[in-house]
Amino acid sequence: MVILFVSAGLAALAVLVGLHVYGYRRLVRDTTVGPGPVRRLGAAVFVAGPLLMVAAVVSERAGAPFWLQRTLAWPGFLWMPLGLYLVLALLAGEFVRPVLRRVLERRARSAAPAEPSAEPDPALAEPAEPAAEAAAAEPTPAEPAAEPAATEPAPNAAPAEPATSPLVDPSRRLFVSRVVGGAAAAVAVGTVGYGTYGVLRGPRVKRVTVPLAKLPRSAHGFRIAVVSDIHLGPVLGRGFAQKVVDTINATQPDLIAVVGDLVDGSVKNLGPAAAPLAGLRARHGSYFVTGNHEYFSGAEQWVREVRELGIHPLENARTELAGFDLAGVNDLQGESEGQGPDFGRALGDRDRTRACVLLAHQPVQIHEAVRHGVDLQLSGHTHGGQLWPGNFVAAAANPTVAGLERYGDTQLYVSRGAGAWGPPTRVGAPSDITVVELASPEA
Repeated sequence: MVILFVSAGLAALAVLVGLHVYGYRRLVRDTTVGPGPVRRLGAAVFVAGPLLMVAAVVSERAGAPFWLQRTLAWPGFLWMPLGLYLVLALLAGEFVRPVLRRVLERRARSAAPAEPSAEPDPALAEPAEPAAEAAAAEPTPAEPAAEPAATEPAPNAAPAEPATSPLVDPSRRLFVSRVVGGAAAAVAVGTVGYGTYGVLRGPRVKRVTVPLAKLPRSAHGFRIAVVSDIHLGPVLGRGFAQKVVDTINATQPDLIAVVGDLVDGSVKNLGPAAAPLAGLRARHGSYFVTGNHEYFSGAEQWVREVRELGIHPLENARTELAGFDLAGVNDLQGESEGQGPDFGRALGDRDRTRACVLLAHQPVQIHEAVRHGVDLQLSGHTHGGQLWPGNFVAAAANPTVAGLERYGDTQLYVSRGAGAWGPPTRVGAPSDITVVELASPEA
């Protein structure tokens, strides 16, 4: 097991190094002429970027001093998406390079002047005068014979290449490299910049109507504000938490469900950042279940903290509301601490004639929900992939990446989340807070 873990780590390191070497060659070495300050600066960026990225992740997981985490977080975490989209854009540029070279070669050929014929047409040549021919045949004593213009090549010497060739013109190769490299850098920076702006401005509200067969008419139109994956930490702090609270309260929900991954850090470091959550307002209160990141951050302490903030933790527990049951289970990561999900405890003795809504952080918990007759499971965890093409990776690990799907008699809704883990950047997976409106067939 240890050998497998080490081998996987070394393979990942080799891939990381290889991609950065490729990025340096295409973006720096191929776009500059000879060594100089530009190449040295480029080399420093492509070495410092991945080092800061690894240091940011390690410092967060190791519980380094919070000032150090915050110092490393912005440059280190932002290098993740920037490096990713630089490499993707440069790989796409490999298909553009030969096309651009052919275009330039054709232009060069069409713009070049026609070369004169090496031998004149004998039919057009004027006949030489006899006297002139005799004079040309006898050298003048006063004028020594001219030296040959060029020495004969050695018998085994290779024929000399032309001074310039349109196929190997260094200036043309440099121009193509600069165009492709500049376009790749612009695409990567623009993509990361827009994706970061989308997170920092705060999540947008989605609205979804979910019909529940067992829901009575009295509960028709009940609105649950679902928020997941806020990820308060070294990057997203108190100001971001306040935006989330303001957005949720503006929807005037009947109930608020915080479905895990609230924080990336200890209560000591992030307690002040989470303080605005005390301002959440809903007619039937706010409820919380743990996500996997809570178990990296001190789950027991955070459960106590959210309770003090006025949010009700559902630790493998259930509460009866007017019209349906609301249940919650711990995250799967809690199994490492003996605090994993317990569906029997949360759902085993309930009245199955009543509708049931379950809060469970990870979508993979849907299979247990189906077995226990849950009508609707609300989850997060996936971030919708967060960074394209991460959605394909998320789809391989989760039954549903985002949105509403049905599994037998149970429906599963997965939120993309309000914040972001690592880089405060989303591409192709915008952040959201979802207002789920329950609908009764009797209405």
